[in-house]
Amino acid sequence: MGVLLLFNGGFMFISAIVGYFYDEVSVALGIISAGLLTIFLGMVFMFFTRDHKKEIQKREGYIVVTFGWIFMSLSGCLPYLFTGAIPSFTNAFFETISGYTTTGASILNDIEAIPDGVLFWRSTTHWIGGMGIIVLAIAILPLLGIGGMQLFAAEAPGPNADKLHPRITDTAKRLWLIYFGYTVAETILLKIAGMSFLDAVNHAMSTLSTGGFSTKNASVAYWNDNPAVQYIIILFMFLAGTNFILSYFAFKGKLRNVWKDEEFKLYSAFTVGFTVLVVFIIILRADVSISSIDHPMVFGEYESAIRHGLFQVISVITTTGFVSADFTMWAPFATIIFFGLMFLGGSAGSTSGGIKVVRHLMIIRNGVLEFKRTLHPNAILPVRHNGKAVKKEIVFNILAFFILYLLAWIIGACGLASMGLDFPTALGGAASSLGNVGPAFGILSPVNNFDALPILGKWWCAFLMLIGRLELFTVLILLTPFFWRNR
Repeated sequence: MGVLLLFNGGFMFISAIVGYFYDEVSVALGIISAGLLTIFLGMVFMFFTRDHKKEIQKREGYIVVTFGWIFMSLSGCLPYLFTGAIPSFTNAFFETISGYTTTGASILNDIEAIPDGVLFWRSTTHWIGGMGIIVLAIAILPLLGIGGMQLFAAEAPGPNADKLHPRITDTAKRLWLIYFGYTVAETILLKIAGMSFLDAVNHAMSTLSTGGFSTKNASVAYWNDNPAVQYIIILFMFLAGTNFILSYFAFKGKLRNVWKDEEFKLYSAFTVGFTVLVVFIIILRADVSISSIDHPMVFGEYESAIRHGLFQVISVITTTGFVSADFTMWAPFATIIFFGLMFLGGSAGSTSGGIKVVRHLMIIRNGVLEFKRTLHPNAILPVRHNGKAVKKEIVFNILAFFILYLLAWIIGACGLASMGLDFPTALGGAASSLGNVGPAFGILSPVNNFDALPILGKWWCAFLMLIGRLELFTVLILLTPFFWRNR
């Protein structure tokens, strides 16, 4: 955790440089102070544990990941507090953990009034959290004599067990190289398309992390008169929601591995199918304008309908949460579709949140096989994925995860409702926080933000974001008494 704080402090210095570049001297000094304090705390952690046995088993992996994420969020508050951009600790913590968990839910009412250096730090929290600060640090921990496999297993999103390389350090490096390369590529394309350089960098970091923090109050709807910007973001949102291992295969020229992947095919089918359905709804509602915040456009314009429909479907499926239009105003049926998409999620091995497509695929296949097992009770009918039999333990884990996820959502919604929030807000807020989506419904709709929540509601949603990002088991297992018993 000391190493994680050192990384966090280092990234703060980069944000301070951005502040200096844009003549925000006082802001830069505030961020530097936050970085120095964070690095100091990291060095203290490392100093007092320097003689401890550097061995991480599975149990320690869960502890380091969970508490590492909490310490990262606590230290990540400091730039907001030291610069005065967000003076409230509750609001600063909410914005920070929303960044690290790549949820993108914000409490800021006037984003464009925030200094550029702070906005860069805000997007940086997305970028750090996207692939996981654990995976980033995993390339350094072996130098300290600490193995990283347990950390990767506890943090890596999804049940996919594919590996790029047998050594976890090399795997982490390859994943981050792809992640960094995509970020640079999107930044260049957005700059060419007409964004300022700072806007391009911020949106690239938010896109690849499937986070959703924007530098504009209207989010990506600010560029509704620039379709090129939105199409570029659509492309990289889709890539960010895809298993990064498939990107590695594609760059190696192994395209057959991509096309044969059953999760990728289903992920693509979901994207196309729901887009067609939403676009059809938009075109049918040709008498109503697309409530696109600042730049209303007519529903009957087919290009606009396709672009907004595709943008919002991918944004919600990948849990990015960017907004090009207020999809809650399109039609009740469309609202129900987007509510369901919050539970879908992108691919395992991507930066997206949610349940993940592969889990849905396994649940559906296991359900179909249950019918066959009823007719043929003595037959051995294993669930298969990509032509290989899936172990029963993995299937049971997926079923348990699905049930636990729905239970967490119900409890989360009940918690918000107990604070006086209305039915759509409670259901949508819990689903959005747990799935790390961002926009929700009711008073948390795409044109509003989470500042309307009571203080207790913000802490409750922050907890839901954390357990959702770390896939439930990693955090909730720490709350069980048998986890802390002696081996």
